Amino acid sequence: MQHTDGRSPKYIFVTGGVVSSLGKGLAAASIGALLEGHGYRVTLQKFDPYINVDPGTMSPFQHGEVYVTDDGAETDLDLGHYERFTSTVTTRAHNWTTGKIYQSVIQKERRGEYLGRTVQVIPHITNEIKECLRAAGKDVHVVLVEIGGTVGDIESQPFLEAIRQFRQDVGRDNTLYIHLTLVPYIGTAGELKTKPTQHSVRDLRSMGIQPDILLCRTDRFLPQDIKRKIALFCDVSEEAVIASRDVSSIYEVPLSLAAEGVDSIILKYLRLPQTQLHVEQWQRLVERIKHPSDEVTIHVVGKYVEYEDSYKSLNEAMVHGGFAHGLKVNFQWVEAEALEEPDGEKLLDGADGILVPGGFGTRGTRGMMKAAEVARTRQVPFLGICYGFQWATVEFARNVCGLEGADSTEVDEAAAHKVIYKLRDLLGVDDLGGTMRLGQYECRLAPGSLANRVYGTDTVFERHRHRYEFNRAYEPAVAEHGLLISGRSPDGKFVEIAELPGHPWFIAVQFHPEFKSKPLRPHPLFAGFIEAGYRHRQARLSAAGARAAAAGVEQAAE
Repeated sequence: MQHTDGRSPKYIFVTGGVVSSLGKGLAAASIGALLEGHGYRVTLQKFDPYINVDPGTMSPFQHGEVYVTDDGAETDLDLGHYERFTSTVTTRAHNWTTGKIYQSVIQKERRGEYLGRTVQVIPHITNEIKECLRAAGKDVHVVLVEIGGTVGDIESQPFLEAIRQFRQDVGRDNTLYIHLTLVPYIGTAGELKTKPTQHSVRDLRSMGIQPDILLCRTDRFLPQDIKRKIALFCDVSEEAVIASRDVSSIYEVPLSLAAEGVDSIILKYLRLPQTQLHVEQWQRLVERIKHPSDEVTIHVVGKYVEYEDSYKSLNEAMVHGGFAHGLKVNFQWVEAEALEEPDGEKLLDGADGILVPGGFGTRGTRGMMKAAEVARTRQVPFLGICYGFQWATVEFARNVCGLEGADSTEVDEAAAHKVIYKLRDLLGVDDLGGTMRLGQYECRLAPGSLANRVYGTDTVFERHRHRYEFNRAYEPAVAEHGLLISGRSPDGKFVEIAELPGHPWFIAVQFHPEFKSKPLRPHPLFAGFIEAGYRHRQARLSAAGARAAAAGVEQAAE
């Protein structure tokens, strides 16, 4: 194991070209996993070129999930990849947007820190970006920095200029440029085409950056003659043209890149010692993924199911829960509004488990209540998360406690029974961005509760993102009718977990456990939920088999 000994870390910059969504975040996270496999300490940063200060107020349909860090930052979903693939714990210092950079510079100008100078993109914006780069480099050997967007976009230019300057600041041996590009296969011609890669590298070189390594995204084997051609026209070493092939699971990417030798090349170019690579855990994981013992089907009732990236961490956390038991997890996406139609609940037939995830607003709320009701009455394992917690408790208040008109003030401010209402700390706060209960908070679990047994501890720390809370005035009513409040904040102010004793498995949580799940360390709530779903599946199939056998016997008798 190497130690920094006070020396500056190495920086790896990951850029992308040709088209968006090539997988820069996954590539960076996978490289981070490989470097950790060599014994090096790493961290990862994301720079996003959009002008929003953060993604907190952006539509899930446009941006996807908002990932929340321990310190309460609302960030890009790629930070979820970073934490799932490596041991890094990201913070607000690990995600910067153009808006956030400019906001900081303008605040400095207003305070007079530039001493009356004209504030310009160069050097003030680029210097600010470089300060952010240095802030992430404490106590690590390598910082991996992903530049969002696509090379050639005007929005990315200040970030590209900053990382160009950064090599001059810290030295060539301390920086590495990795460019992710596309090598498409044209079926009609029967050929792999290198021109998109050549043009992308040309655009990058026009910014003064010569890539050291090319990750060539492709759906098939990349012949050596193609690698040779790319190396020649892009002025990189042939060994540094790396095939980044499509794989069946994202958790194969580290092994796929290792097979191409990218980790050894990185260590060589950064002049770091070539240590032994240990990826045995990833190998065992991939074997488990490829050879599941059985499967389970989870119905997810959400508001943004048309765009699965809206639930990226949730998807992965459920898959992780399957890993814990050698099970393949199948998803049945159900639009919450569809459950509000007549006979809409039939969409939940055959569910091994029902999950209602987070969300905001009024649309689909009655469908989410219906999902909770179906799970409760049919004895189907249920997990409600954040918004799912709120509507599960409202459903219980209405249909079990008999509190007619029970609702959330997010939907009906004049509700007869305000079971869910706006956080008391946010009364009078109208701004939407960064004003919720955000970040990691402690939760105390009731001894002997299902939550207590699932976690195996009395205290947990989970990440939150919500503007409304359970009204504790209704605790006596729901408790009297059988709903157990099994998780609370240490001061008792916030209700964090509710569950149904006597039900096979019914838990609703105000926080977002999906942000703490990793493929090599599945979150206990998802592992428990998937296990309960599989038990339900076995019982359901066994009962169906018994009915079929009985019907066969009856028919034979006739």
